[in-house]
Amino acid sequence: MTKSYRMTALLLAALWIFAATPAFAQQDVVPVGKQAIRQSFAPLVKKTGPAVVNIYAKRVVRQRFVSPFFNDPFFGHFFGMPGFGGQVRERVESALGSGVIVDARGLIATNTHVIQGAVEIRVVTADGREFDAEKVLVDERTDLAILRIDPAGETLPYLELADSDALEVGDLVLAIGNPFGIGQTVTSGIVSGLARTGVGPTDYRFFIQTDAAINPGNSGGALVDVDGKLIGINTMIFSRDGGSLGIGFAIPSNMVATVVNASRTGGGRIVRPWTGVNAQTITPELLEGLGLNRARGALITRVHPKSPAEAAGLKVGDVIISVNGHDIQDPDAMQFRMATAPIGTDVHLMVLRAGKSFPATMKAEAPPEIPPRQTYKIDGNSPLSGATVENISPAVADEIGLPFEETGVTVTRVEGGSPAARLGLQTGDIIQQVNGAPTPAVLELKTAVGASKQIRRWQIIIKRGAQLLNLMITL
Repeated sequence: MTKSYRMTALLLAALWIFAATPAFAQQDVVPVGKQAIRQSFAPLVKKTGPAVVNIYAKRVVRQRFVSPFFNDPFFGHFFGMPGFGGQVRERVESALGSGVIVDARGLIATNTHVIQGAVEIRVVTADGREFDAEKVLVDERTDLAILRIDPAGETLPYLELADSDALEVGDLVLAIGNPFGIGQTVTSGIVSGLARTGVGPTDYRFFIQTDAAINPGNSGGALVDVDGKLIGINTMIFSRDGGSLGIGFAIPSNMVATVVNASRTGGGRIVRPWTGVNAQTITPELLEGLGLNRARGALITRVHPKSPAEAAGLKVGDVIISVNGHDIQDPDAMQFRMATAPIGTDVHLMVLRAGKSFPATMKAEAPPEIPPRQTYKIDGNSPLSGATVENISPAVADEIGLPFEETGVTVTRVEGGSPAARLGLQTGDIIQQVNGAPTPAVLELKTAVGASKQIRRWQIIIKRGAQLLNLMITL
């Protein structure tokens, strides 16, 4: 074999080895050496930054100023009600936050708490343009809201939503927002944890945790991956003084996608599948009896008759350990997985019963409106004036976060500054009696309120969670 032939054979072999192993060049690796660490996020910021906006929300706050004389019990009794004679003053508060353009035609995702109660919302883009924004959908249960601006036919920069289930702990991320109103700011970090449950005030507590710095004003901003896709909406932090301690939380993009899609088709409402089950967390004391070797899953404690869960054959005492292939650690995780399943699809469960696991299939169905909701806004000379009430059905219970077994009439909205608001009425309160008359449905409540128009002293019994409130009001 000649020298030139051997060289050619070696070269061809080297090329064959290189061509046959392209996967090694595509694998994620830990950066080694100064050159790798010096690589910049600048191209990623240029790609994603224009789709992140600043949000300025104005809300009117009403406050009653009362003379010290009217705080005296004698004056309160004499004039028939506490605080009589007080003057109501209004002041305008401004709140700031961030948002993410998720549609080239002007849809913006942000947090509900950023625009809660706002009477005016202004959106400022990264290049300084200002737009009036309108609310399209406000979902308090996820702390997500969708706004719309009119770009006058212009195509806006927007972020594509990634699959948040593809994330892994340790993935690099950027947080983009408007902290403290100083202007668009970018911080970097990693995914510190996934499927964080039991934190936050929302009903769907299932978060991405990151150590990318998130500060006041970052709420509603973007958490993006290295591909420039949206993987979460930054929503809250754990902090002692309001500053970042490296423990921030974002709502996963898969939940954001359900709310964005509902804003396009839902007419201002979001309809999620219902299971028809109540569930509790598995405690160490329950492990042996359930046949588990570790605390995981959601223990079913109640099954609604004629619900998707009953149709799937689920029973009290069953433990749901996976939904659509995703491990379930607790009821919050189960609720999140069900909430992100499209209506009409099959949901595949793995269930543990008497120590043995088996598969089950549940239909993702919209909760029924039985009985019909029959909306009624109370007005006139009544302490309940300004409250909107509806009959409780599985659909209404799901919308406002009530247990599905509740029945009767519930408050679904309270107008600010109204007698009902001053009374302290809250969404989710169940009105059980008005002046001695039971109110099992809106029709009976309407009759009781109408019959009491000339009465000055009212008695109202309200159920709020596990409490029963007996209110006595003098008009």
